[in-house]
Amino acid sequence: MTDFIHPALLFILGALPIPFLSGSVRKAYLLLIPTLAILAVLAMEPGSYGEARFIGQEILIAKVDKLSIVFASVFTIMALIGMVYALHLADAGQHVAAFVYVGSALGVVFAGDYLTLYLFWEGMAFASAYLVFAQRGGPAIRAGFRYLMVHITGGVILLGGIISHGLATGSLLFGPIAGALTNGGMGVGDYLILAGFILNAAVPPLNAWLTDAYPEATVTGAVFMSAFTTKTAVYVLARAFPGTELLVWLGTIMALYGVIYAVLENDCRRLLAYHIVSQVGYMIAGIGIGTEMAVNGAASHAFAHILYKALLFMGAGAVIYVTGRRKLNELGGIYKTMPLTVALYMVGALAISAFPFFSGFVTKSMVVAAAGADHRALVVLALTMASSGTFLHTGLKLPYYMFFGTDRKLEAREPPRNMLIAMGMAAVLCIAIGVFPQPLYALLPYPVDFEPYTGSHVMESLGLLMFTALGFVLFLWALDPENTISLDTDWFYRKGARAFMWLAERPLARYEQAVSNVSETSALPLLRGAARAGLRLDLAGVDAIVNGIAHSILHGGGRLRRLQTGVVTHYVLAMIVGLIAATAVFVVAWR
Repeated sequence: MTDFIHPALLFILGALPIPFLSGSVRKAYLLLIPTLAILAVLAMEPGSYGEARFIGQEILIAKVDKLSIVFASVFTIMALIGMVYALHLADAGQHVAAFVYVGSALGVVFAGDYLTLYLFWEGMAFASAYLVFAQRGGPAIRAGFRYLMVHITGGVILLGGIISHGLATGSLLFGPIAGALTNGGMGVGDYLILAGFILNAAVPPLNAWLTDAYPEATVTGAVFMSAFTTKTAVYVLARAFPGTELLVWLGTIMALYGVIYAVLENDCRRLLAYHIVSQVGYMIAGIGIGTEMAVNGAASHAFAHILYKALLFMGAGAVIYVTGRRKLNELGGIYKTMPLTVALYMVGALAISAFPFFSGFVTKSMVVAAAGADHRALVVLALTMASSGTFLHTGLKLPYYMFFGTDRKLEAREPPRNMLIAMGMAAVLCIAIGVFPQPLYALLPYPVDFEPYTGSHVMESLGLLMFTALGFVLFLWALDPENTISLDTDWFYRKGARAFMWLAERPLARYEQAVSNVSETSALPLLRGAARAGLRLDLAGVDAIVNGIAHSILHGGGRLRRLQTGVVTHYVLAMIVGLIAATAVFVVAWR
């Protein structure tokens, strides 16, 4: 690996000095490491690095190709933007966790074998969980614990799949899984690996960990979490399961599921979290379709999504940072004192809504076009409906009630300058990708044969968006946020955990106490009596016999020792006497 610098090591090892730095030195260092990582990715050449053997298996620390480079590029860019956004933080622990989180995500992207992938996969789970725990308070602690338990469970499932897959194939190298195209050709281990991957992708019904934990994370931690976990899952699915039919329908359901739940949401970050589920659905569907255009669309949409979703979370985080409120029914009227935040947020809103000349338009439409080219009319219809719903809630409802709406005379101001700079960086990239998509297209795994800016495509998109805006104006009265809680699949493990604790604390604990009482009152006295009887038997019987035999042997040995005079004639006479005695016995016995 002499000609290859692994960006994951830059972040993971780079996290070690952070607690010992302070002030401007720490800030400069926090920006230096992501910058070096970006340069390392730009200097990469495709190939395999770090080959070794472990437990009889071939290990490949890093495999570089166009698919890994496109994800590594946006991960390192997002790391730099996220660090700029978090520069005002004095908490070194959050910076360390963010570095380890980013480094682990990059380790997954370059992993050439399942063992390496698994180690970095688990590193992501623990590092990101800290960003929830760091918020402190009861809700954050509980959400962080649930988040960690779900991901540990997913990690166990993934590990089981890796072991089973390794035993079946004799190899732990990470790549396309044989039989994934037909589904029926997959083994049990392959399905377990798929389950572990789609859990991190937040595929319903395994999605509730995302919308449960992200709203409870720190303001800066949520920005990092919105960018990495689900997108590493998209990457590994694209690497291992392209063309898997099941993913087409899971992704389509995701796209609609997230939008429908966003209708019910009052918490601004929870609403954005549901739209992560929806947007990742486009990527999962593209991977499932599996054509070159579809995989290109999934990868490019992941690239664009990381930037505009981070921008949206940064905008919502800025509002929470200055007002201390995150529910839409408690916000409004702050556009006058936060005009820059409003403008930058709206860039992200237009990008996620796939407005022309914004990044989402040139990436999301590629997935929809790939579905159309593959003659999947139902998928095209569902993804188009989801796109309209995204604009309705993220582009219209959320900014209206968060920034405009009722004038509540909240004390608000623009967030710290570093937050605005980070939002500006993401906004510039959202516009640049939308206006000049070719540099992004050049990064994609396959040659791109897609032109987003055709007259019909632009008019269709604008028509859909304007019709959605008209519906928002006409039915605004029905969209007022309510201070309610929407139940998702997390209800099952919340209630399930409570039921388990009740079972452990009540029936099982009482049963254990009853068994303990019976043991102390009945079994233990009996055992003590048996032990005393055994001791007496041992002392009076076994020890007496053993001691008697030992005494006899010792006494006989003493007599034999006295017979050994050392005179040869004595021994000769003894032999003659013995011979005569033996002859006499033989003669008597013969007769």
